[in-house]
Amino acid sequence: MKKIGLDATDIRILSAVQRNGQLSKTRLAEIVNLSPTPCWERLTRLKAAGFITGYRADIALNKLCDFTTVVVTVSLGQHRKADFERFEAHVRALDEIVDCIATGGGMDYVMKVVCANLTAFQDVLDRLFSVEVEVDRYMTYIAVRQVKTGHPNLARLLAREVS
Repeated sequence: MKKIGLDATDIRILSAVQRNGQLSKTRLAEIVNLSPTPCWERLTRLKAAGFITGYRADIALNKLCDFTTVVVTVSLGQHRKADFERFEAHVRALDEIVDCIATGGGMDYVMKVVCANLTAFQDVLDRLFSVEVEVDRYMTYIAVRQVKTGHPNLARLLAREVS
């Protein structure tokens, strides 16, 4: 599938922003090996085209407080569009659910929940399952440590798209 035309320089800009967040015009130009003004113009074009949806900081949460991370898989009892929409709207409203993906196969959703402790996690489950959607089954997995987190390697992922 062909997407909006991006060249290797655009990919380098997106990769640099993905790794480093907001950068000065000069620093970004150095990283992508392009002069500052054309580099900034490309960045502006990429933002306007919607390729960059925001900037964020990665916070060392473990330095701020104790917390519990739980991975939860959920299978709904009914698979009607309205049930999925209702469940997903409820998930979006719960701040403790930091990631949620809809899946095909055995489970309908995989979620990552971050709470102060297991009591707070149980409260999240109670609120989540109080929604007018039948949950057939769910499984919880307590995370004991973060092994890896990150973003896809854009250059490798898009290698076939960029010619």
